[in-house]
Amino acid sequence: MNTRRQTLALLAACALLPLPAPAQTPFDHRHAAWNTLLKKHVRWLPDGQQTRTDYKGLQADRAALKAVLEALSAVPKTMFDGWSRPQQMAFLINAYNAFTVELILTKYPDLKSIKELGSFVQSAWKKKFFTLLGEGRHLDWIEHEQLRPRYNEPRIHAAVNCASIGCPALRDEAFTADKLEAQLEDGMRRFMADRTRNRVTGDKVEVSSIFKWFKEDFERGHGGFKQVEDVFAKYADLLSDLPAEQAALKGKTLSVSFLDYDWSLNDIGR
Repeated sequence: MNTRRQTLALLAACALLPLPAPAQTPFDHRHAAWNTLLKKHVRWLPDGQQTRTDYKGLQADRAALKAVLEALSAVPKTMFDGWSRPQQMAFLINAYNAFTVELILTKYPDLKSIKELGSFVQSAWKKKFFTLLGEGRHLDWIEHEQLRPRYNEPRIHAAVNCASIGCPALRDEAFTADKLEAQLEDGMRRFMADRTRNRVTGDKVEVSSIFKWFKEDFERGHGGFKQVEDVFAKYADLLSDLPAEQAALKGKTLSVSFLDYDWSLNDIGR
């Protein structure tokens, strides 16, 4: 009888013990599924400086995109906090780009610009339509509350893509920690070489409005930049083919003006 009572008591005690936490699914830092979608649906233009996105094709692959988004949303903050800086940045850049595509697809093909997804009281970038690191988020949270203030890396502006022709190219591959530095620099170089966005005209350097909107990011000292003109000096060989203009860029003697931003959808079919 005592043995039976002891057994029952032991079973009762075991029932009160907390169950072990389920093992967290390892995150794929290769971002292979997102990479596959980008390879399939993003195309470089002949100039090698701009891309166009096949939103119709992505719409047909919506289930695969949803799986990518679900994997991103499933990452808890505790896991993210344990990652390296390049892993965190690659995750956030890919999340921004993938959720931007999803936002476009919520109305595609009945839109000509991402701006149509906003309103007078709330821009498209302020809409909370996804979960990331355990909370409801919007695109501005990724860019302005995470990437910009936390990592002091102005080249992210040539990495995150706003689904617009005026924006630096959406890469046809996912960002990964092991290639992050090369990808950021390649994206920046392609952007600076694009004469539709950045160029020398007479005694002026005409540049994308990105350098006006995010001027402070380029003046925080990263990469030796102390003023936005330092960026144009570094990439002088991409902004102009003429030695005299390149010298003027390096000497910072040109006035700076900002080009209008083209918010048209970067759709391959248009």
